[in-house]
Amino acid sequence: MPRSAQAHQGSLMAEEDDGDDDTTFSPVSAGLATPTSATSTRRLRSARTSDLDLRSRLPSRLPSRLHLDEQSNLLAFSDGMRNYTSAPNTAGHRRTSRASSITLPKHHNRSGSLGVRLVTALGFDRARGEAGLAESKVSLFTDERVWYDQFTSTDWVHDSIADAFRLRDLRSRKDFRGRLYAWFDGAQGWVLVAMIGIITALLAYFITITETSIFELKEGFCTGQWTLNKRTCCFGTEDCSAWRSWGKRLGLVGPGRMWADFMIYVAFVIFFAIASCFLTLLTRTEIPSNYSLTTLDENLAADPKPMSNNEDKPAVEDHNSPVHAQDAPGTVYYPAAGSGVAEVKVILSGFVVHGYLGIKTLVVKTLAVILSLASGMSLGKEGPYVHIATCVGNIACRFFSKYNHNDGKRREVLSAAAASGVGVAFGAPIGGVLFSLEEVSYYFPPKTLFRTFFCCIVASLSLKFLNPYGTGKIVIFEVRYATDWKFFEIFVFILLGVLSGALGAFFIKACAIWARTFRKIPAIKRWPVLEVALVALVTGLVSFWNHYTKLAVTELLFDLASPCKADASSGLCPNDGTEILGIIRYLGIAFVIKSLLTTITFGIKVPAGIYVPSMVVGGLLGRIVGHAVQYLVYTFPDASIWSQCAAEGGLESCVTPGVYALVAAGATMCGVTRLSVTLAVILFELTGSLDHVLPFSLAVLVAKWTADAVEPLSIYDLLTEMNSYPLLDNKLRPVFTTDLGDITPAVRSHRVIDISNSPLVPAPVLRRKLEHLHSVGEVDGGLPVVRNNILVGLIPAPDLEFALDKLDDEETSLCLMVQTATWHDSEENDHHDQDPTDFTPFIDPAPVSLDIHSPMDLVFQCFVKLGLRYICVLRDGQYAGLVHKKTFVKYIKELEHTGNT
Repeated sequence: MPRSAQAHQGSLMAEEDDGDDDTTFSPVSAGLATPTSATSTRRLRSARTSDLDLRSRLPSRLPSRLHLDEQSNLLAFSDGMRNYTSAPNTAGHRRTSRASSITLPKHHNRSGSLGVRLVTALGFDRARGEAGLAESKVSLFTDERVWYDQFTSTDWVHDSIADAFRLRDLRSRKDFRGRLYAWFDGAQGWVLVAMIGIITALLAYFITITETSIFELKEGFCTGQWTLNKRTCCFGTEDCSAWRSWGKRLGLVGPGRMWADFMIYVAFVIFFAIASCFLTLLTRTEIPSNYSLTTLDENLAADPKPMSNNEDKPAVEDHNSPVHAQDAPGTVYYPAAGSGVAEVKVILSGFVVHGYLGIKTLVVKTLAVILSLASGMSLGKEGPYVHIATCVGNIACRFFSKYNHNDGKRREVLSAAAASGVGVAFGAPIGGVLFSLEEVSYYFPPKTLFRTFFCCIVASLSLKFLNPYGTGKIVIFEVRYATDWKFFEIFVFILLGVLSGALGAFFIKACAIWARTFRKIPAIKRWPVLEVALVALVTGLVSFWNHYTKLAVTELLFDLASPCKADASSGLCPNDGTEILGIIRYLGIAFVIKSLLTTITFGIKVPAGIYVPSMVVGGLLGRIVGHAVQYLVYTFPDASIWSQCAAEGGLESCVTPGVYALVAAGATMCGVTRLSVTLAVILFELTGSLDHVLPFSLAVLVAKWTADAVEPLSIYDLLTEMNSYPLLDNKLRPVFTTDLGDITPAVRSHRVIDISNSPLVPAPVLRRKLEHLHSVGEVDGGLPVVRNNILVGLIPAPDLEFALDKLDDEETSLCLMVQTATWHDSEENDHHDQDPTDFTPFIDPAPVSLDIHSPMDLVFQCFVKLGLRYICVLRDGQYAGLVHKKTFVKYIKELEHTGNT
C-alpha cells in the first residue's frame, strides 16, 4: 500500500488518463490481494471512521450549508457556484449537495422549530445558516442518500429503503413516547393532505372571484360597483340601466358607439394578455448547456434528437459533445407558462425540476392565470389549477420532514394535490381522484388512493363553504335534463364519438405543425410576448362580432349544454323549426373561429389550460349535430324511427341538443387528452343524471379508439416529446428486438473506479471522473467501483460530490472506496502521512445488475416497476457497463419514431 497520496497517485497512472477520453478500461489481470497473516489480522482495525472523527472533519472551507428545496435553483449559488445565467465551467467550480432523510440528532438549537421551518418552507434564506452545520454532517447509515440535484431522476429504491429504516427505528420504541411519535407519524399524511385541500380551495376561490370581476371590463362596467359583472349587476331587472358600455360612457351613439366598443374591447384583450405574459416571463429559467444535453429543450419548439450507444459522444450535433458543451447555448423554459399538467406528470414519474413547484411559480401563476382568463382568449383554468395545487402540495411537504426529505414519499402527496386541483376546477372530487390515477400518477398505492380521495373531499367541502359561484354549488356549471334519451339516438352518439375523437386528434396534429412552423420564426422564439400580443389581437378582432366567441369558455359551455326553457335568452333555442338552420349557421361560424383560436393559443407563454376550450369546441360540434337531428325530426315527423316521440309535440320532445353538446364536449376532450373513465365520471358529476351515463361513456370509448387510430399521442405526450422530457411511460408496451447489450456503452477508464491495486483512491482522481460526468450532462449518473473487473459497488454522482466537497484538503486526500476493506497498523506502517477518508457510507454495495444478454422487456420492467436510475451490466459475472435511465428513454423514443411501439 502506498504511504502517501503522491505514491498512490503514481501507482494508478496506468489506470487513469483523463486526457484520452477514448481509452477503453482494461481490468487488472492480477489476482486478489494476498490474505493477511493471523498476526496481522489480530491487529486490524475498523475501516469506518468514528462519529467523532466525522464531526471533526466537517468542511471548514465551505460556507454554511445551503438549504436546497424544490424552489431553490441549485445552479444559482454564489461563491463560485454554477448559475443559470452562464454556462458552468465544471472543472473550475464545485457544488455542494445536501444530505437527506436521516440526520444526526440536534440538541439545544432552533433548527427544527416551527418558525424556522415556516421560513424555510416558504423559500427564504433566513435561518439557513443555523441549520447549515447540521445539514452538512455525513450520514452514518448506508441507506441514506444526498438530496436530489437539478434535472435528475428520483431514486425510488433508495427512497423506499430510507423510509423503511426510518419506520424500523420509529417502531422499535415501545414506550409511551415512542407510541405517541408513531401515532403522530401516521397522522402527518392526513393533516398534510387536509391542509393542501383547504389551501387549494382558497386559491380557487380567489382566482374565480377576481377573474369574474374583471372579465367583462372589456365590454363595460357597472355604474353602482365596477367590480360586478354584467349578470350580477343586472340581476332581477329587464332593462339594465346600471350597466354601461364604454361607447355609451363616452357619449357616443350609432356606429361610433359600436366602433368605440370594438376598439376598447380589443385593447383590453391585448392589455390583459400582455400583462399575463410579462408575469409569466418572471419565472424564466435558463439551463446551462451541459445540463440540457439530456433534459429539456425549449417549450414546444424542440427538434427530436437521434439516440447513440456512445454516451460520451451523443448522436446530436457536434456542439453537444462534451468538448463543446460549454460553448453551446443554454435552454430557456418558463415554469408558469402553459397548463403545467405535462410537467406535473413528468415530475410525478420521478424527474426532479427544482423551481417548477416553488412558491415563486405558485404566486406568479395564480396572478397570471387571472389575467389570461380575463383576456378572453381561448384557454381555461383547469390545467393551471392542477399545477397550482401541486405547487401547494410541494410547499406544504416542507413542513413535514417525513415528506420533505424523501422524494418518493413526497410524490405520493403530490398525486393527491394534483387530484384536488381537478376536484375544485370541475367541482368533481371523484373525477379528480380518477384523474390522478389515470393521467398524472406514476406510483399510486392503495394508501395514496384513500388519501387522495380525502384530499379531494376536503377541497370540495371548503369550496362549497366559500361559494365562489354564488349558487351554493361546487360545479362550474350544472345542467339537468328532464327527458331521457331515445334508442335511435345511440347511433348519433356513436357518430359524435367518431367525429369528436377525430377532431381531438387533428387538433393535436395542428398544434404540432403550428409549433414546428410559426414558433420556429426567430423573432417569435426570441420575444415570446410578441406571439402573445399577436394571438390576443387576432382573438379580439374575430371574437367581438360573434356572441358565442365573446363569452367566457365556461359560460359558453353552460349555454351549449343547457336544455331549452321558455325564458331562455341564449339564442340557441328555436321557437319553431324554421329557425334551426339559422342557429346551425351561426354555430358553425363560432365552431370554426374557436377551433382556430384554440389551436394558435395553446402553447403561448401564459398560463393556459386545454380542458374546457377543447370541450367548448366539441360542444359547438355537438350542438350543431343536435340541431341537425332536430331539424330532421321536424322535417320528417312521420318517420317510423321517431314517430312516437314526434307526436308528443315540441322540438325537444325527441331531441335535446344540449345532451349532444355535452356528449361531444366530453368526447372531444377525450380525443385531446385520452382520458376515459375520468371524463365519464366528470360529466356525470356535472349533470347528476344517471340516465345519460351510458351516452357519455359510449361516446368517450368511441372517441378514444378513433383518436388513437388517427394520432397515437395525446396532447401531453406531444408536450413531453417536444420538450424532450426523460419520461418513461408506464402505459407503453414497446416491441423489442434487441437485448441489453445493444444499448450498453463501452467501458472506459474515466467511467469506473478501479480498486484492483488498492481500495484507496486519490480525491483529485475522483474529482476528474465526476467532472467528466457533469460535462456530458449526467448530474445524476454514477461511478461503478470494480476490483479485478468484478463489480463491488456503485457511488452516485451527487453522493460523490457531497463527499468530496466536505474534504478539508482534497489535493492530498485518500478515499476508501470499498465497504469491506480494512487495513492494519503494522510496525513498518505505524505512521501515515494522512488518514484516508471513508466514502463507504455513500457507496451502494449491491447495485441492481443484469446480464448483458438480458431481454429488453426485463430491462423495461426494471426501470418502470422499480423506478431505477441506472442498471449495471455484467458479462459472465464481470462488469461490462452501465445503462442510465435517460439512455433507455432515448432508446424507447427511437423505437417510437421507427414505429416499433
